[in-house]
Amino acid sequence: MLEKSSNEPSQDKLTQWSTSSGCGCKIAPAVLEEILSSSGSFTQNDPKLLVGNSGKDDAAVYQVSEEIAMINTVDFFTPIVDDPFDFGRISAANAISDVYAMGGKPLFANAILSWPTDKLSPALAAKVLEGAKSICKTAGIELAGGHSIAAKDPVFGLSVNGVVHPEKIKTNKGAKPGDLIFITKPIGIGVFATALKREKISKSDYLVLLETTCRLNSIGERLGNKQEVHAMTDVTGFGILGHLIEMCEAAGNSAEIHLPSLPVLEGFKGYVDQFIFPDNTYRNWNAYSSKTEGVNGMDLVKLCDPQTSGGLLIAVDPEGLESFERTIQESKQAIWKIGQFTESEEKTVRILNE
Repeated sequence: MLEKSSNEPSQDKLTQWSTSSGCGCKIAPAVLEEILSSSGSFTQNDPKLLVGNSGKDDAAVYQVSEEIAMINTVDFFTPIVDDPFDFGRISAANAISDVYAMGGKPLFANAILSWPTDKLSPALAAKVLEGAKSICKTAGIELAGGHSIAAKDPVFGLSVNGVVHPEKIKTNKGAKPGDLIFITKPIGIGVFATALKREKISKSDYLVLLETTCRLNSIGERLGNKQEVHAMTDVTGFGILGHLIEMCEAAGNSAEIHLPSLPVLEGFKGYVDQFIFPDNTYRNWNAYSSKTEGVNGMDLVKLCDPQTSGGLLIAVDPEGLESFERTIQESKQAIWKIGQFTESEEKTVRILNE
């Protein structure tokens, strides 16, 4: 047993090693904007770089031939659950999702591991890698290598490489006015993760948290072949509102969300009623409230709850709805229609409550 002082977190509670967890530990949107702008990171000149930082998209895409473009993404975060195997699984599913969000097929991944080896057992880190490998196996890819450092906080994630046809890339900027908005997972991951961190979550809700976050967004690869799908992104640390605003601003549109249609995890309201939700929910609201209208009271939690390994947010041409729904049904994919894109208005997103 490793010795630790009385004020050090427990090895049995990985979530105690960070103030925020999962994608909730993302840098605040305004601060990230400042960093990227000041560093010139929004400027790219290589014409073969089809998708880069300038689009605030889920992954970079580089064209290597007329029929092949390579996708690369990197995603990592602090523990969202206490079990190291499950932490690895969630981290891997979250990272691979970026490739699916581009309409691509993942090929292989490399691990990124930061571990306080003087405080946490290397055996726990091995469990994290085992969990990641299990999800990679489900996705049909290898965890091929990676890089590790000894540092203060436990952090884990993947750099994932994938492939897509250059004409089938699904960016976050292709939505058109009239396109319908769909989401493939319920909202509430951040709330459930906070309930876990505060030791308030029920066993059944914990299992729901695991099932939701470990479920791959593999439908994205198939949707890459669907012309009626105009844009996709995955919902992570900025909440559904933040990622929808990114889609709107990239395309020069606005959007309407029918709040009663927005799916939430069963038990979500019970935790929110106890004021159990991530602190970064308010951070997200502060970043996006000026661009939003129609939000009443604590409804902001649904819209700004930071997701980890959240669902895909999809823009679909209504004229191709029948074909889209057939693909969804054939794939046995859960999905919810929550709104539509509109012509640009004064406010980027309007929330409808009826």
